[in-house]
Amino acid sequence: QVQLVESGGGLVQPGGSLRLSCAASRIISGFYIMDWYRQTPGMQRELVASITSGGTTNYADSVKGRFTISRDNAKNTVYLQMNSLKPDDTAAYYCHLIVYGVNYWGKGTLVTVSS
Repeated sequence: QVQLVESGGGLVQPGGSLRLSCAASRIISGFYIMDWYRQTPGMQRELVASITSGGTTNYADSVKGRFTISRDNAKNTVYLQMNSLKPDDTAAYYCHLIVYGVNYWGKGTLVTVSS
């Protein structure tokens, strides 16, 4: 069992930056993928960025060049650095892990981009 805890959300003006963190409750071994998803009311959850245990990253077209996913293995933590934020980035952001075929989700952190 793994618990994921997100932090770092908040209110930011357009053009600003935020860094989200996702801390796992234990070391993840083997092949895994950790992702950031986001969701707005009435919409499906969408994949924002992912990183594999091998370090391969992938991004949604809407965030390429603005968001960066990274990890700190010593802290069992994945980060999402979000720059040049737009109002359309406003959403609840969720951390997700899939390892050995099991899915884990965090409870989410809210990001609001507004002037």
